[in-house]
Amino acid sequence: MSFPGFLRGSARIFSLLGIIVTGFLAYPAFLIRFTQTTLSGKIAWMQWMSRRFLRLLGGRVSVQGNPPERGLVVCNHLGYVDILVIGSVCPAIFVAKNDVKGWPLFGWLTSLAGTHFVQRDSRLKAAHQIKGISSLLAEGYPLVLFPEGTSSDGTGVLPFRSSLLQAALSTGSSITPASVTYRLKEGGAIATGIAYWGEMTFLPHLLSLLSGKPFVALLNFGTPSMPDRGRKEAALQLHAQVAALLENSKL
Repeated sequence: MSFPGFLRGSARIFSLLGIIVTGFLAYPAFLIRFTQTTLSGKIAWMQWMSRRFLRLLGGRVSVQGNPPERGLVVCNHLGYVDILVIGSVCPAIFVAKNDVKGWPLFGWLTSLAGTHFVQRDSRLKAAHQIKGISSLLAEGYPLVLFPEGTSSDGTGVLPFRSSLLQAALSTGSSITPASVTYRLKEGGAIATGIAYWGEMTFLPHLLSLLSGKPFVALLNFGTPSMPDRGRKEAALQLHAQVAALLENSKL
């Protein structure tokens, strides 16, 4: 790490602590303000915190298309920064793997933000998890799902897992394809500068991100639709749409 990067990272760590403390103190006010449901307050808090974290990291979001107001959103996945990017412009609930709850700091924040946790590799619990997602969709909340089931280096889109898509099909909810990628303003590789994937561990990655240079997130929303086919066919169609959005974002 260069000396300027060390100084930048050190200053941002103190700022990060300030954001966390003030965010925790403000949390009850969001729950009180949005009295219609507790979940609405959590989503509003998540959006506010996402914008604050992005400013700290020097991140700016460039949006193409229209963020949906309801239904399922399926997107490729490069890591936890994606949640900040999407959350900053689309007040939504995120579907995340259960082990995210155990991450230092981020697990606590995602829990407060109303994240819906699932066990991806549990076929026995699939029906229960689909029912939970269906209930949230029926209440009218946009739900963000990363159907790759894991994160990648951002060079392409991994195959989609189809099981959780059944929630949208069962409730007749629209599905919006979306893609996210990044540009580092002063050079550098997405795979090492932004993406959290492979054998990376959270704290070293976060420290590297805090000392990193500014970036632009390219978030591209496609056209919502209501697939009239089975979940496996829908997964293939959505994968092609997300891949096309990603390719257009790179141009």
